Amino acid sequence: MRIPYYQVDAFTDRLFGGNPAGVCPLEAWLESAAMQAIATENNLSETAFFVPDGDDYAIRWFTPVDEIDLAGHPTLAAAHVIFGALDPAREAVTFSTRLGDTLTVTKAGERLTMDFPARPPAPTDALGDVAAALGARPAEVLAARDGVAVFASQAEVAALAPDMAAVAALDCMGLVATAPGEDCDFVSRFFAPKMGVPEDPVTGSAHCTLIPFWAGRLGKTEMLARQISARGGVLYCGHDGARVRIGGSAVTYMVGTINL
Repeated sequence: MRIPYYQVDAFTDRLFGGNPAGVCPLEAWLESAAMQAIATENNLSETAFFVPDGDDYAIRWFTPVDEIDLAGHPTLAAAHVIFGALDPAREAVTFSTRLGDTLTVTKAGERLTMDFPARPPAPTDALGDVAAALGARPAEVLAARDGVAVFASQAEVAALAPDMAAVAALDCMGLVATAPGEDCDFVSRFFAPKMGVPEDPVTGSAHCTLIPFWAGRLGKTEMLARQISARGGVLYCGHDGARVRIGGSAVTYMVGTINL
């Protein structure tokens, strides 16, 4: 079986920035074990697979070790492939997920904007080892799907050197560290060693939690965010109550074929 394969740098307008995602357009779903094997072989934060679903698509995402329930940068990458290579006349595409979510991506020039569910964080006492795992004490700790460590300054987030084994032992899928930004509204870094991703370069799904948090903290509904990993990424954020908008650019790095 020959499967088209694209590798796309998401949340950046230049190659070798943002977060690289694998994208596999399929005519029908492969066995889950086969998709997991491809994602493991790719060894990227996530590989997205999508199949036709009426006039749109259904999508699934795999890290190097497991399937996950929601992923941002590979969804942006998948839409980039559809808009750029598969159906250039489109200006919007909708993906259905296994959880029943509907994710819409629209195109305006070079910017793609995703409409995702908001996942506001709540106070928690279940992540008491966060300070030890990060090697620094946050001002507060919250949780949604992922743990959220809030710091007072961008410099503190940039200086973090987490103990990845300790982060993996926390009772959360991943851990996001965030703070007010110096040249943007807020910054973040994201660690998910439990999912085979020690530090994710740019994490769209984490912004389902960060956007409602910072919208409330800053009193704003339109925000600019940066993920300050080594590769770095820029996200244009909007808060619409139960939904969030996450926008960015994407660049195709590779086009090839998987021989399965």
